[in-house]
Amino acid sequence: MKNLASRTCLLTGASGGLGTFMARALASRGVKLALVAYPGEELESLRQQIAAGGTQAVVCVADLREPEEIRRVARWVRATLGPIDILVNNAGIEYTSAYHDLSEAQIREIIRVNLEAPMLLTRLLLPEMVERRYGHIVNISSLAGKSGPAFQEPYAATKAGVVAFTASLRATYCGSGVSASVVTPGFVEAGIYARLKSATGCQAPWQLGTSPPAAVASAVLRCIEFDLPEVIINPLPVRPILALAALFPKLGEWVIRQTGVHEFFRRVVAANADHSTDPRNDTSETR
Repeated sequence: MKNLASRTCLLTGASGGLGTFMARALASRGVKLALVAYPGEELESLRQQIAAGGTQAVVCVADLREPEEIRRVARWVRATLGPIDILVNNAGIEYTSAYHDLSEAQIREIIRVNLEAPMLLTRLLLPEMVERRYGHIVNISSLAGKSGPAFQEPYAATKAGVVAFTASLRATYCGSGVSASVVTPGFVEAGIYARLKSATGCQAPWQLGTSPPAAVASAVLRCIEFDLPEVIINPLPVRPILALAALFPKLGEWVIRQTGVHEFFRRVVAANADHSTDPRNDTSETR
């Protein structure tokens, strides 16, 4: 999908954090935008910024934890902008906590927003893409889905699911004109990591570093324009570590531990406990 001008994109988790960078990057290519977020206080401001640049944008506040809200979004975007060419599933929720301290409701919430919502929204929009033989789905995952960091069990599981979901979509619809990609960031100076750092003062491990949010937005564009299966965003190469973990799980487990990622989340949990802060980091609208 080389020419994105006048294409239509539905972007979830659109306001604040990574979503705003994705929205601006897509708008810079002339993409018409349907922006979805919850609770969405900054949605209208983002819409005005994009409109001021000459690109059409519409907004919708929707809680993607609720299946009926997902169906409402699909109906709304069709009625407002017509058929969707691009779907970017960016909304996400994260809790940093020992697994046994999470409630059943929290676990279900993460699964619904991070995995169920992208799968259901994709299913609702795919038929018209297949009929027109044109469309691209970009799912936002995380290195957590490949490395399994401590204190991140539901989040890591859902992000691993997003990677597998994307691979299966590519296989099923190969040659149909419809495709899918996954963007897999590490620590990014926006969204979830920015909130954790602000709330607790904990810094990402130097062995992994952090990436600017613009790098993730650029990866979304590259995925669409060049039909890339996956783009990993991290300042230092991590594919060798992931390959080592796949070939030699015990050694890989030790190497991942040496990166300091487990200790980072352990410090976040300790800081939350010390400051009596809420471990919930709802990024439905910011990712």
